[in-house]
Amino acid sequence: MLPLPVLEQARDEMLEWRGGMSVMEVSHRSKAFIAVARQAEADLRELLAVPPSYKVLFMQGGATAQFSAVPQNLAAPDATADYLNTGHWSQRTIAEARRFVRVHLAADEAASGYSTVPAQAALALTPGAAYVHYTPNETIHGVEFPYVPETAGAPLVADMSSTLLSRPVDVSRFGLIYAGAQKNIGPSGITVVIVRDDLAGRARAATPLVFDYRAVAEAESMQNTPPTFGWYVAGLVFQWLKRQGGLEAMARRNRDKAAMLYGAIDASDFYSNPVARNCRSWMNVPFRLARTELEPVFLAEAEAAGLANLAGHRAVGGLRASIYNAMPAEGVRALVDFMRDFERRHG
Repeated sequence: MLPLPVLEQARDEMLEWRGGMSVMEVSHRSKAFIAVARQAEADLRELLAVPPSYKVLFMQGGATAQFSAVPQNLAAPDATADYLNTGHWSQRTIAEARRFVRVHLAADEAASGYSTVPAQAALALTPGAAYVHYTPNETIHGVEFPYVPETAGAPLVADMSSTLLSRPVDVSRFGLIYAGAQKNIGPSGITVVIVRDDLAGRARAATPLVFDYRAVAEAESMQNTPPTFGWYVAGLVFQWLKRQGGLEAMARRNRDKAAMLYGAIDASDFYSNPVARNCRSWMNVPFRLARTELEPVFLAEAEAAGLANLAGHRAVGGLRASIYNAMPAEGVRALVDFMRDFERRHG
């Protein structure tokens, strides 16, 4: 979901942008677009308080491309990298990483059905690991780390696709952060990478230039033609976030939205959430009905009521509400009201 003011501005500028052609028609190397790109980076740095010792890159290929770009940039082929397996996206990341590096599972939550995250004390870290990778929020299973792992000096790498910009984050605790745009940043097609300077420049010789962090940084994220429209809309989102009061304000809103929805689920015997309470996601709330045969009915009636995209991921089924930054509290309240009415009629 994108903020309505952002969609309205993009609509208004679609045919004529800054007195000229559409933003989708201008050259990515024009002065006008370069100004947009640089402003977007400056705004993102401001929002996240990114230290000057980090590169901010706007790349392509989605977060999935980073599953292979990370080991190619940060580890030699015979090196060991630690991975924390906490759900579907962790599994995908691990499978791809194994093509490029020795993977050691420092934690594996499969036994809980991915309804928990490991405690810090339970992490079996490898001495001298090239890096430690984790997924702070698993969108499908709805689990979220309530802490940032300590890694005994190894660079910490995080796939923050579904959490970046939802709250403040201490970038200095990470060696590398990456995030696909399509959750809280903008339309799909662009990926933000924030990498510490000393980690940009270690890429293997065979790493494609478009995925070599130093090469991308030196080309100001224009090693090849970037997705200009996605970059432009991301910049509008960054400005919208600043007008909302920044990430502290977003954190309060997101925490309150999640509490409202979990409160409705927990107060009922008709609905349930499978995730341990200490690691429930703010962004993705899976839930089931006590009578699972009613879930298709719930989805049909919800859609008729204007509540869309509530089906759980095909990998796990059930129901799921994704309540990213742009979802207003009124939207969550409408869902809660519908859930209560549905329970009254079908419970």
